Amino acid sequence: MQRLIATLAALSLIGAAPPAPPQAVTQEAPRRPSAVRCRDEAPLRPVYRPPVPQAGSGRDQVVVTGSRVTSPNAPPPPPPPPPPPPPVVLQAPSSGQIVARLASPSGQLQYGAAGNRERYQGAPVAVIQRVAEAPVSTFAIDVDTGAYANARRFLNEGQVPPAEAVRTEEFINYFRYDYPRPRDPKTPFSVTTDVAQTPWNPATRLLRIGLRGYDTSDATRPAANLVFLVDVSGSMMSPDKLPLVKQALTLLAERLTPRDRVSIVVYASQEGLVLEPTADKEAVKAALSCLEAGGSTAGGAGLKLAYQTARANFVKGGINRIFLATDGDFNVGLSDNKAIEAMVKAEREDGITLTTLGFGTGNYNEAMMERIADVGNGNYAYIDSADEARKVLDQELSATLVTIAKDVKVQVEFNPAQVSEYRLIGYENRALAEQDFKNDAVDAGDMGAGHQVTALYEIVPAGAEGWLPPRRYAGNRAPAPSGRGGELCQVRLRFKAPDGATSREITHNVPAALARAAAPPRGDMAFAVAVAAFAQKLRGDDLLGRFGYREIAALAGDPGDEWRRGFVAMDGKADALRPARGAGE
Repeated sequence: MQRLIATLAALSLIGAAPPAPPQAVTQEAPRRPSAVRCRDEAPLRPVYRPPVPQAGSGRDQVVVTGSRVTSPNAPPPPPPPPPPPPPVVLQAPSSGQIVARLASPSGQLQYGAAGNRERYQGAPVAVIQRVAEAPVSTFAIDVDTGAYANARRFLNEGQVPPAEAVRTEEFINYFRYDYPRPRDPKTPFSVTTDVAQTPWNPATRLLRIGLRGYDTSDATRPAANLVFLVDVSGSMMSPDKLPLVKQALTLLAERLTPRDRVSIVVYASQEGLVLEPTADKEAVKAALSCLEAGGSTAGGAGLKLAYQTARANFVKGGINRIFLATDGDFNVGLSDNKAIEAMVKAEREDGITLTTLGFGTGNYNEAMMERIADVGNGNYAYIDSADEARKVLDQELSATLVTIAKDVKVQVEFNPAQVSEYRLIGYENRALAEQDFKNDAVDAGDMGAGHQVTALYEIVPAGAEGWLPPRRYAGNRAPAPSGRGGELCQVRLRFKAPDGATSREITHNVPAALARAAAPPRGDMAFAVAVAAFAQKLRGDDLLGRFGYREIAALAGDPGDEWRRGFVAMDGKADALRPARGAGE
């Protein structure tokens, strides 16, 4: 005990000069001092347990000092990266008129410029389907919201977000709608359908499918075993990264109950455990306040240690989840997306889920952040402000923590007597094959307490003018459907209980009369359609015709809360940037 206290007193955690390399740590976990303070004199309990090296691994012993993870035998960390270059502006030689800008107003290099390493994995806008040829549409639900917040960050910086960074379903699902609470306790969510005229195409209709999960509270949710996995590498130095991470995770710590436990794992050039499981909110906040950035990014190793920590403190029947806070820029060790996905997939089978929280600009790897959250049966959010942190980790914490249904799949079968063509707006990277719907081995999206999921189909009523030209040869034309039928389509949903292995199916029939009596969208429906049109506009959807940002603002109407007001403001910023895009409406 005395030797450990002396070691801690000598480390930079309390501001003294670093000691000589400590003696090797034995396999026995060291005892903890009753209280230790970091540089700012905040109490930090418990503070220190270096991970034990694996036999024969040849790895140096890791020592954690505040946020710094170092190795006694490793070379000193590299110096911090140089400040970003000043904005580069190209000017026409004769008139001095600005013709291209490589930096945003904030000084960040724009996406696509040399030196900007942001990565996105976009999918093309979904193609149109003929009901006669493909009557069934199948997809997994998506409760992520990161694409919306990230697009807001681009627009706030005076840039139009790249099309590949926009996922329409995440824009729509960022907002809440007036869906009814579920009535049957055996079914974890309600199902709502309605139909409206399409504002940008009088020949088509919009079918909305809405799900709403049951709500829970801190008092009724299960105990939680949470691991905060924090990237403290050199790339996290900027104000929109590690300082914002600290604010975000502090909000989450405030929501802890006496039954919950939080551990903190950090990684830079090496990984380490800086806070053992505790329910002490002040200890969690103090540990977060001590974090500092520096070094390279061994994210894969950090993820492994986080899973080891979660497994060691597993709560049977409770919530076991890792919160990964990073810019996603793994550059040391395990950095291949496929290898990371394989590790995350193996751990989810044992009940440890993964939520990813993205931060920062310039090197943001959204492609990895979104994907591993999906594979890890968690959710992905992008934190661009303290307000967004409050929304995700305070107001919507139950939805983030508590899974009420897993592997939720939606399948819609259209009646050819009522619908000739359709397209699903968004969900391109969530599409499933028809046979995957009943295959319980196929992973799909999970739904949290209070979560809402909205999907929009644009459909062509039978007999109306469609998007696709008629086929020339009789043999290529489907026979005309007989009869009219009373249904527009049937919506089928499959889901598993949070701890179940076999899925359950429910059905919901949509009357054809809804399409025949469809009126222009109003209220919540109008706002959802406005958000969908905005996202599709950013993606370059040519089926919107001349329906532009001003029409979108008019459709959204008078926003009722701060988040909807923010959407209207985003729409205005996108409209103001149209000349820079060379796009007309």
